[in-house]
Amino acid sequence: MCLLTIFSAPKPFADPHIATIQRNALRSWTLLPEAEVFLVGEEAGLAEAARELGVRHLPQVARNGEGTPLVSSIFSLARAASSAPLLVYVNADILLLPGLVEGARQVSSREKRFLIVGRRWDLEVSRPLDFSGEWAMRLEAETRARGELHRPLGSDYFIFPRDCFAEMPAFAIGRAGWDNWMIYKSRAEGWATVDASDSIMVIHQNHDYSHLPGGQPHYRLPETYENIRLAGGREMTRFTLLDADWRLVDGRLRRPAWTGARFIRWLETFPLLAWGNYWLAEHAAYAVRLVRLKLGLET
Repeated sequence: MCLLTIFSAPKPFADPHIATIQRNALRSWTLLPEAEVFLVGEEAGLAEAARELGVRHLPQVARNGEGTPLVSSIFSLARAASSAPLLVYVNADILLLPGLVEGARQVSSREKRFLIVGRRWDLEVSRPLDFSGEWAMRLEAETRARGELHRPLGSDYFIFPRDCFAEMPAFAIGRAGWDNWMIYKSRAEGWATVDASDSIMVIHQNHDYSHLPGGQPHYRLPETYENIRLAGGREMTRFTLLDADWRLVDGRLRRPAWTGARFIRWLETFPLLAWGNYWLAEHAAYAVRLVRLKLGLET
């Protein structure tokens, strides 16, 4: 039995650059130990890519009125088809290295319920990658030399036990907001929420937004606003890596160091996480912003 089921809902393979980077990403997943790969959806070229790579295709995904696959359906299909103890959702432009499997094993040996997330590295990739020999070592070295570590906002992968996130709102995939809700949900449930940026390197292959309506970034689309509404319609549920309560470092779980930003975020979220009180959390956040304005720390 595999340790991990890696699943994703790729974009259509119509654009040559998108097709190239998605095939690169999928190929890297198939080379990971103790992992199986599922591709969800009916986008153009997806069935052919699944056959080409020898991975499982799950086509019958539910969609919203705009035709965008629903996150809840993607997760449900993968869970039903998998027997692995851990599930990994990852965006289809992300290259994965073997360290992801080891990181998942380290956390799962210590925690029963958890969510692993982390920062990505951004890398310009315009060609099919060479996956022969020591491909992972070469790719990591190239990324550290040419790539750039992304800001700690959003998340491109989620690792969790199969009994977590069994119920989700009907978020649209590929739009902002749902990834923040994942971190919020983990914290609200009291699961270990682990920032694995120090231990797991994931590599985002840069691309434009021509595949989206009007070529706009996903955070400007109406479906993003609907995602935020489904998440509770409140800014307070838009959690980021700053809200993770553990770090994975050298195979061990450690508490994050206190920083000014982390302390401010703790003040803002404590009423929500401790008492489930949105009203107090919103007023705490407002009070913190007023203090920051007075001190000249915010404009």
